[in-house]
Amino acid sequence: MNETKISSAVIIGGGIFGISSAVHLQRHGVAVTLINDGPLANGASGRSLSWLNSARMRSNPYHLLRMAGIDRYRTLASRLGPVEWLSFKGGLTWDADDASNEIEAAFQHEVSLGYDARHLEPKEIAAVTPGLNPARVTPQGAIFNPGEGWVDLPSLVKFLAEEFKKAGGKLVTDQGSAKVVVENGRAVGAETIQGERFSVDAVLIATGAAVPKMAGELNQPIKDGTPIALLVATKPLQHPLEAVLNTPRVAVRPAPGGSFFIDADWAADEVETRDDGSYHVKQSTVDGLLAEASKILDGNPRLQVEWYRAGPKPIPGDGEPVVGVLPSVKNCHVAFSHSGATLGLIIGELTAYEMATGLRHPMLATFRPERFAA
Repeated sequence: MNETKISSAVIIGGGIFGISSAVHLQRHGVAVTLINDGPLANGASGRSLSWLNSARMRSNPYHLLRMAGIDRYRTLASRLGPVEWLSFKGGLTWDADDASNEIEAAFQHEVSLGYDARHLEPKEIAAVTPGLNPARVTPQGAIFNPGEGWVDLPSLVKFLAEEFKKAGGKLVTDQGSAKVVVENGRAVGAETIQGERFSVDAVLIATGAAVPKMAGELNQPIKDGTPIALLVATKPLQHPLEAVLNTPRVAVRPAPGGSFFIDADWAADEVETRDDGSYHVKQSTVDGLLAEASKILDGNPRLQVEWYRAGPKPIPGDGEPVVGVLPSVKNCHVAFSHSGATLGLIIGELTAYEMATGLRHPMLATFRPERFAA
């Protein structure tokens, strides 16, 4: 727990956790400097499928946190009205036709939580959500979750950055990486690789996949399960799909401007990491993703690639978020999690609450970094 309230903070990381925390800190009256090694959303936030959900099975605290995250998006949507970068048109998922199929168990679990879910036979899907090729749905059927949606994270980051700057926030970009400055066991600021130093009362590390390494340098272990991810964006086309699709071979969601965003674990596994840390994506991988997406879409449209991006997908080693102050360094906080889109607004809100007040929020009780100390 922090010992005192703060009046200034620096955030290292310009993705959704960083900018969301920055805006919420400002709402607490804290002066904020945000440092990023390049443009905002140049990391995982710029290549995320960004499905807003709490589908399937996970720990109850994690489910509740995700539901609070979705709630904040609904509040935002109510305030903004229709925008092309935030949508709640549901999500549809089905499993492979083999022993791994868990659709019935997942449906019963979601019902037990009061999570809005409908178990549909393939022939029922077209009447509930358009744009699917029902022939590709396995005989066990699919789960449709009407309350799910998607967000375009770069658009959200841009929207929040405008509020941040209007409220007097200082944005420092394109100066390379930064490190936490520690004196007498307390975080007192941050310093960029170019030597510019910012002295503040508290620091937040929100650097995505780099969080475990940076925390480790501060003597706080965080188990890391970060894989490489690949996201492909298609050229715009006219198509009726509105829901997010999560299927055995590919995930697809609509995107602003009539595009689709596509990813799959098998495709990410084919990405090659070069010795210099860059990534090589084979044309056959991209073509395979487009083909798999076309198969599940109504009319099997011809999909063309607009762009693709590969890079680390932040995932803690135990799959649960890592949020809160480091036991090893006073007033140094971290925010590291999968599901950055679903959690983006709520993690920023709760992290800012803890940093600004010195109190611990009960919703984050099981997600503390000290759980990895042993």
